[in-house]
Amino acid sequence: MRRGRQAFVLSWVAVCAAMFRGEIAAAADLQVEAKIASYQKMSGIAGNLSAVGSDTLNNVMSNWAEGFRKQYPSVQVQIEGKGSSTAPPALIAGTAQLAPMSREMKADELDAFEKKFGYPPTQMRVAIDALAVYVQKDNPLDKATLTQVDAVFSKARRCGASSAIDNWGDLGVKGALATQPIRLYGRNSASGTYGYFKEVALCGGDYRDTVKEQPGSSAVVQGVTEDKQGMGYSGIGYKTAGVKTLSIAKDANSPYSATDPEEVYAGKYPLARFLYVYVNRAPGKPLDPLTNEFVKFALSHEGQEVVLKEGYLPLKAASVEQELAKLR
Repeated sequence: MRRGRQAFVLSWVAVCAAMFRGEIAAAADLQVEAKIASYQKMSGIAGNLSAVGSDTLNNVMSNWAEGFRKQYPSVQVQIEGKGSSTAPPALIAGTAQLAPMSREMKADELDAFEKKFGYPPTQMRVAIDALAVYVQKDNPLDKATLTQVDAVFSKARRCGASSAIDNWGDLGVKGALATQPIRLYGRNSASGTYGYFKEVALCGGDYRDTVKEQPGSSAVVQGVTEDKQGMGYSGIGYKTAGVKTLSIAKDANSPYSATDPEEVYAGKYPLARFLYVYVNRAPGKPLDPLTNEFVKFALSHEGQEVVLKEGYLPLKAASVEQELAKLR
């Protein structure tokens, strides 16, 4: 195992844990904080908006667009969610004003943007996701360590496993399923979820060639739903009654944490992440009014209600205020 990669992953998880712990308190009944202001409609907002990027955020973006159009019936919003890697080129080319991503922009994507405009894009946190490892609802497996997840999905095993995990029995499953191979479902390389899972869960290692790459998050969940031998990864917003999520531990010496909101908010779940929308805002200058109002709507009480409805975790008021400050 490469110690540098392990140190990066462990430190990244620690940073995220501290970030979530510091910003967000656990709540028994998840709801949007009352301190997040309702959206205030502005006059003179009209025109066309385009959003290109994350499949994970596709349903959220579509519902934001629907709610936004109720405020401004003359506005048209086009949503395309083929994967986070499609977002930076569209933002750079000006074919999209909104670039939703389920991961942060990579260094080369930031460099390409800054080379053209002379300044970096503005990153807006808009929601929180618990990236889940799914099994079929009747599968007896309930938990796994990230080391085991890596040994299941990756051929490199950079997270420290001494051998590959091929069959369900290797994860402690008993009975007839024990001797059966684990069939793997994942996203394609255009997906930010693909990149995030590779970096954090696989310690940067390559996926196995046997992973069935799916064009969208819902297809991953559907594949696992129909396959008792299946295991896949996808955003928590795509969870259905046909699957269950595994509790995850960073390693064999760490406690297991579930995708429950209180676990994520407390910084305990190791695959928690922010979801983003990037925009092109020149330093010292305001965003164009249409894009600006859409982002403000996403960060309003109504916008964060959409996040909650779609199965993700809304931001807290302190985080919303930090993001809105980027627009001023």
